[in-house]
Amino acid sequence: MSGPRAGLGSSVVLKSISQLRDAGLLDEQAGDVEAVARRYAVAVTPAMAALIDPDDPRDPIALQFIPDIAELDHRPEERADPIGDAAHSPVEGIVHRYPDRVLLKAVHVCPVYCRFCFRREMVGPDGLGTLTADALDAAIAYIADHAEIWEVILTGGDPLVLSPRRLADIMGRLAAIDHVKIVRLHSRVPAVDPLRIDAALIAALKASRKTVYVALHANHPRELTPEARDACARLVDAGIVMISQTVLLKGVNDDVATLSALMRAFVETRIKPYYLHHPDLAPGTAHFRLSVEEGQALVAALRGTISGLCQPTYVLDIPGGHGKAVIAAPSIERTDQGHRVEDFRGGIHDYPPR
Repeated sequence: MSGPRAGLGSSVVLKSISQLRDAGLLDEQAGDVEAVARRYAVAVTPAMAALIDPDDPRDPIALQFIPDIAELDHRPEERADPIGDAAHSPVEGIVHRYPDRVLLKAVHVCPVYCRFCFRREMVGPDGLGTLTADALDAAIAYIADHAEIWEVILTGGDPLVLSPRRLADIMGRLAAIDHVKIVRLHSRVPAVDPLRIDAALIAALKASRKTVYVALHANHPRELTPEARDACARLVDAGIVMISQTVLLKGVNDDVATLSALMRAFVETRIKPYYLHHPDLAPGTAHFRLSVEEGQALVAALRGTISGLCQPTYVLDIPGGHGKAVIAAPSIERTDQGHRVEDFRGGIHDYPPR
């Protein structure tokens, strides 16, 4: 069979090398991927399996989710905690890196496991798991005790794998904290398991009575299937604001045409492009990384290619827990006479000092 498996009928999440091989998504020549699966979690939902072209060895969906022996290549610069969550975790489940917002990591399970994940040492069946009742109480108490916290970001893991009951409980407890005004959830679920976005889950998200944002993580325009777009429409129509996050990945989206199509697809789906992440220094992910200069060139090319509505912010998480830095190449530089400004065609123009 040739082309993406649009008609793949299985409802089973593929979680083992044998299941991937039985589904025709991994051949016998792939090397010792069993060793990869023993080290890092594996899961591919039916929605994503259906998008993979088994005849394309460089299929961009497969590259994101199918284990590769390149993941066993660990480099000296790579870190188990590349963005330094642990350095800013005052209590279990909380990361308080920036003054006005915290991460609440209630669960470390995902519907799919990305091969480039920066938390790959923490997520999965053998990872940190779900917060216990006592740990969740302590995390909520920390948020309540810190009046500077304006925004709570539910991440993990993927918070939308929680049942509507558990999600409603968390959102309801955040509702009782007056200084929290924004609740943001980062998730792949609307794309990788779109039927999960149903009335019960949406009601749970709205239980906080706060302004709720859902940040959809997608890296290739094919991920925004009609079913995914319908799931996002259900969220947006319910009053939930959607933004996007994307990781810049070699072989997946490191060209202007693919990034342009993805960002346009977000905007068409009423999702505002937010972050384009430079890939983190997670163990076994060197094959996904491109240079900062290559990323800057791609982002500069987007300026003249797509609408301003479609422009993400290109960021790098500084290793060690020092936060994000905007790393897009500047279009303006100071001179003795004022400034030199570069337009989207590469032309250079003078601009006065003020």
